Amino acid sequence: MIFVTLGTQDKGFPRLLEAIEEAIENKYIKEKVIVQAGYTEFESKNMEIYKLLPMDKFDDYMKKCDLLITHAGVGSIMSGLKFNKKIIAAPRLEKYGEHTNDHQLEIAKEFAKEGYIICLEDFSSLGDIIKDIDKFKPKKYKSNNDNFVKLVENFIDKN
Repeated sequence: MIFVTLGTQDKGFPRLLEAIEEAIENKYIKEKVIVQAGYTEFESKNMEIYKLLPMDKFDDYMKKCDLLITHAGVGSIMSGLKFNKKIIAAPRLEKYGEHTNDHQLEIAKEFAKEGYIICLEDFSSLGDIIKDIDKFKPKKYKSNNDNFVKLVENFIDKN
């Protein structure tokens, strides 16, 4: 099962769901897809879409999923890392009205550079990334504040 979470940002993020829908239609995705869409309006016959999930249900889907596809918010990425999931993080971008700036792109690139996630910059490549997802061996995240602080400090130092 693939779990998709778009966060609780009050701006829509249909661009990611359109890419997932296309990957399903092109048979790159064959398993069940469950989406917590937040404020993104999207209709699909191929995905189970929920606006917001109670935390226990969210955690249950997170634990059970084989792959997490998420917006590149730190909270969502950290949730996936906590459960040792393979993560494809898709940054919300300002130019599409998905966020107020491009900090998610910078965050996703940093996590990807460290080997924790795959950063999805080119949404048209989602199908190929999913096709090869078994080859991705994410670095195990050690849950301690020192690692997180170091990652954040590296991000801040570069900006």
